Amino acid sequence: MGRKTKKNPKPNQTANSQPQEASSNASVVTPCPELSKTDKKELTELITNLLEICSKPLESGTKDLDDYSDIHSLIDKIEKIQSVLQRPANNRHQHFPAFIKWLNDNGVPTTSVEIAKFDDFGYGLKAAKDLKESEKFLHIPRKLMMTVDSAKESALGPLIAEDKILQVMPNVTLAMHLLNERFSRQSFWQPYIDILPHQYSTPLYWKSDDLQQLRGSPVQGDAVNQFRNIARQYAYFYRLLQKTPAANNLPLKNYFTFENYRWAVSSVMTRQNQIPTKDGSRSTFGLIPLWDMCNHTNGIYTSDYNAEEDACECFCLKDFSVGQQILIFYGPRSNGEFLVHNGFVYPENEHDRLCLKLGISKDDPLYGLKSEVLEKLHIATSRSFYLHKGRFPVDGDLLAFLRVFSMDEDTLKEKYTGHCVAAPEQFEILKSEDQIVNEENERRVWSFLQTRAQLLIRAYPCSLEEDESVLQEADLSSVSKMIVQLRIGERQILQNVTDYAERKKSELTF
Repeated sequence: MGRKTKKNPKPNQTANSQPQEASSNASVVTPCPELSKTDKKELTELITNLLEICSKPLESGTKDLDDYSDIHSLIDKIEKIQSVLQRPANNRHQHFPAFIKWLNDNGVPTTSVEIAKFDDFGYGLKAAKDLKESEKFLHIPRKLMMTVDSAKESALGPLIAEDKILQVMPNVTLAMHLLNERFSRQSFWQPYIDILPHQYSTPLYWKSDDLQQLRGSPVQGDAVNQFRNIARQYAYFYRLLQKTPAANNLPLKNYFTFENYRWAVSSVMTRQNQIPTKDGSRSTFGLIPLWDMCNHTNGIYTSDYNAEEDACECFCLKDFSVGQQILIFYGPRSNGEFLVHNGFVYPENEHDRLCLKLGISKDDPLYGLKSEVLEKLHIATSRSFYLHKGRFPVDGDLLAFLRVFSMDEDTLKEKYTGHCVAAPEQFEILKSEDQIVNEENERRVWSFLQTRAQLLIRAYPCSLEEDESVLQEADLSSVSKMIVQLRIGERQILQNVTDYAERKKSELTF
């Protein structure tokens, strides 16, 4: 999810995650408890049902939550049977000294940083000495990274070469690589794997009641789809590992539980980053030890990939004093994206935005004309747009879509379609707030957007004031706190859009 080719790696560290676990190319399988024949048979049937329900296409008009409870119920039954295969969670902090030694033994200096726990962040890095802005504080060579390339060179290689899914989904390949190493003996990466959280705070770990708290937020659908996709992937790979000879000697085969797969996927999802391949011809995915301990703040990218030394380097975003937490910028993501993919919400997020799905109905008598104009603007007739935080909540693509969406037939024919050959710059004007099509069209645009924002606000289960009050409750769970923070931010964006649209209407002369 992050990038790391030009001073811009975007780690997906879970700042609010909870504590972890381990393993090389060796294929020596750790002794594993056996399931009874009855349990194996029931498990096979449950996984078949899971794959079936997760693979069926959602019908038009179907709500995201329609089959969520059925999928969750199947997962609960699967986890109950597989519970005997789970290893007890390690105390990750006990492994930090061995991890630091591993880094030092492999040429990584750690004199500038220490691993520490921070309120509201979990574990992160603190300055072990005074650091100046732009000063380099991390240097991690490729040999320590777990990458898609190292997966292909490991015992997992034959399975990757055989399976089409692993060949086209590098993030899944990396998750399978991590899981296989975790259960292999004498893995080179064991000191790193041992300090990973054993559980995460992403929606993949939530209960059904937690998900209901997202009602009204577009993030609810994203969270449901994520759970559905991971459940489908698990069912697919479970069956693959049972039947293909390429998996016979893989350590992960005996430990391929839903809980373990969810852990591996979450570890990758919250920490993976893009790095250049060895030849520099393209990007690949990787996990970067120690660097992925840094938590997020607003700012600019301060990481780079040093091609000459084949290493990731990270520089200080600002001055950091001894004992102060070293924070880096993950990238311009919304709090919804942070919550679903990283398991945290950042209330001060300068780049927060709200997803808004819009489309022109094919039943619209002017659908053909409007789609013709949108095609010239390279905007689909149905897609997701964003409402942004700050002074300018509407970007050019959304504005152009709304203007075309609101156009009457005469305007479409006279200015933009048919025999009228408008200059390219005439279409680009549609994206500019400084110029308008006509006042009637502009009023329709802002009236529609204002009404839509007001309807979205009313879809939330409680008011902004109620959520702000709930946020002050001392016994609020960590999940509920994140959800309330998310809802507050989203409604602030919607209210800002409502007020902005009202101002734009008032600027019109009639």
